[in-house]
Amino acid sequence: MKVRVVKDEKESNERLVSRFNKVVQASRKLVKIRDEQYYVHKPKKRKIRTSAIKRAEYRAAKEKSKFY
Repeated sequence: MKVRVVKDEKESNERLVSRFNKVVQASRKLVKIRDEQYYVHKPKKRKIRTSAIKRAEYRAAKEKSKFY
C-alpha cells in the first residue's frame, strides 16, 4: 500500500517531488482516504423510493419532449 519513488542520479528534488505527486494521484489513495474520512449514513428506504420516482418522472418528461 506504500507509494515509493526512488531518486535517479541526475534528477533534481523538484522533479522527484512532482513525480511522487503523480504516482500518488495515479494510485487514487488520497481520494479513498478523503472519502473514508467522514462516515456517510446509508440512505433511508423512503429517500430511495422518492429519488426513484423523481428519476422516472424526469425520464418520462425527457422521452415526451423528444417528439416535440
